[in-house]
Amino acid sequence: MVRIKKFAVVLSGSGVFDGAEIHEATLSLYVIVKNGGTYEIFAPDIPQHHVINHITGEEMSESRNVLIESARIARGKIRALHEFDAAEFDALLFPGGFGAAKNLSSFAFDGPDCKVNQDVKNAIEAMVKAKKTIGALCIAPVILAKVLGEVDLTIGQDKSTADAIEVMGAHHQLTRHGEVTIDSKLKLVTTPCYMLDANIVEIGEGAQNLVKAMMGLID
Repeated sequence: MVRIKKFAVVLSGSGVFDGAEIHEATLSLYVIVKNGGTYEIFAPDIPQHHVINHITGEEMSESRNVLIESARIARGKIRALHEFDAAEFDALLFPGGFGAAKNLSSFAFDGPDCKVNQDVKNAIEAMVKAKKTIGALCIAPVILAKVLGEVDLTIGQDKSTADAIEVMGAHHQLTRHGEVTIDSKLKLVTTPCYMLDANIVEIGEGAQNLVKAMMGLID
């Protein structure tokens, strides 16, 4: 009997400029199930760094909560990240979007000197300790670089971000659409998605290849 592989997916809000990238998040959920897995969605219960008008790109004078905003994508079925228990899951996955660099970490503002949300850090370290796989799309791999240091990963081909990753001690690999980088030692899988000039089909291919690679690393 084939064991169903269970993913924890961590969102950072709802919307590319101040939260989770919705295409990357949704297509990741889709390919998890399409490939025979299941998922549960988490987000930190914290204030969102700021709110961006996704038409104008301008900051808005309002405040939102990362967990509540992420619940939009989760259709209300979501848990606060402090409730995450690595023993319940086979894999941990982080979609991209600026929320990964603004809410889950401060990379968008502080670069290599960024801080990572404690619940995010705890989840990553718990999965590494349990020798379980972690995946990250788009800009989200910078969080793995900050928490784990000397690992292999990719954000595509953006030189300034790749340089920042190297400063944090990680090794960046250049990749194109749909390609993944695997750190076999720590079971990390990363792919560039919208860090490249991608369309939604290429995002789906990247998510598919990442999830399939992660499943291949599950014992």
